[in-house]
Amino acid sequence: MSSLNKKFPRLLPVPITAGSKTSDLIDGAFKAYNGGRLAEACRLLTEKMLAEDGVVGLSLTGALTPAGLGRAAIVPLMKAGFVDWIISTGANLYHDLHYGLGMQLFAGSPFLNDVTLRKEGVIRIYDVLFDYDVLLDTDAFVRQVIQGEEFQKPMGTDEFHFLLGKYVYEREVQLGIEETSVLSAAYLYEVPVFTSSPGDSSIGMNVAAMSLRGSKLMFDVNRDVNQTAAVVFDAKSSGKTSSVFILGGGSPKNFMLQTEPQIQEVMGIEERGHDYFLQCTDARPDTGGLSGATPAEAVSWGKIDPDTLPDCVVCYADSTITLPLITAYALDRVAPRPLKRLYARRDAMLEAIRSQYLSHGTVEKIEYRTDLDSPKNGRSGRSVTGNVRDTEEDASQPAV
Repeated sequence: MSSLNKKFPRLLPVPITAGSKTSDLIDGAFKAYNGGRLAEACRLLTEKMLAEDGVVGLSLTGALTPAGLGRAAIVPLMKAGFVDWIISTGANLYHDLHYGLGMQLFAGSPFLNDVTLRKEGVIRIYDVLFDYDVLLDTDAFVRQVIQGEEFQKPMGTDEFHFLLGKYVYEREVQLGIEETSVLSAAYLYEVPVFTSSPGDSSIGMNVAAMSLRGSKLMFDVNRDVNQTAAVVFDAKSSGKTSSVFILGGGSPKNFMLQTEPQIQEVMGIEERGHDYFLQCTDARPDTGGLSGATPAEAVSWGKIDPDTLPDCVVCYADSTITLPLITAYALDRVAPRPLKRLYARRDAMLEAIRSQYLSHGTVEKIEYRTDLDSPKNGRSGRSVTGNVRDTEEDASQPAV
């Protein structure tokens, strides 16, 4: 008899019936190709990433919020305690505001005449349509809000989004709507929300314009880099797992993954990388683009723990398909978790990693790297030869 049955489960799908639940459909019929990867992604999230109070970071790229996926999927995941912190493009957070402000977006068609739409004052994001006034009204809301005294200082994007989310939440209450906005939910549940490129969105454009009127608001990117690393360090140093759930790729993906090199390579604190990696992307890995960069590649940077690499999953499929399915599966298979409310601990987490950095880091070249042969969370502090230049003489030669 073949040895396959000792290594792999038999491929024997469960027949689909009229009463099949989404979670049963995924477990029973998604058996191969990217359907199989989606099923693996669902089980990775529910059985390992969410287990034992693990910390889950979500990165968002692509126009997901204008398509309604903030309200449909991301807010429910936050409410259930399945997403503990977020890194997003500014565009996703800007378009999220439309929902929180009660504005109307419409399901249209990708085959409309854009010259005609321009003349009629209609904006198109593929098949999502809305009036140009939606942009103007959202811009005005942002400008009016950030005139407040609490915004007149440099701040990390997590603090900025928390304060902005407070005003969105208050507007939702006034309008009699609820759970429509990622930012308002992040404020309510104290989920830190960062953006890796704060100037690259209409929110950043309005902040920049207000600086010409004397606004003192500035985004503290240094704090963002250290604060995101602090979230990961806090999870790992307290014995929890750190997982990344990546939708698309781009700058938010790297900003989330670079937390581990910030801890290891730059701060000199021994670590082994994120424990679990789940990505939904339509990008190929062979073109050199970050969106297609695999978890195996991330291991070489120290971004992913090599011990958990076999559990990492990349599903090559559109996030607008995978996110609703993964969300439905998780909500059916896992009970809601207590909210971590990491935003409330931002200063304490930052101070903890600052203390470790000042103890272990150096301005000069760090003469060791994480020793993968040592126990987890153990710091050998010894120099690793061969791939790292260890002497002044070696420093003049290229590293190999």
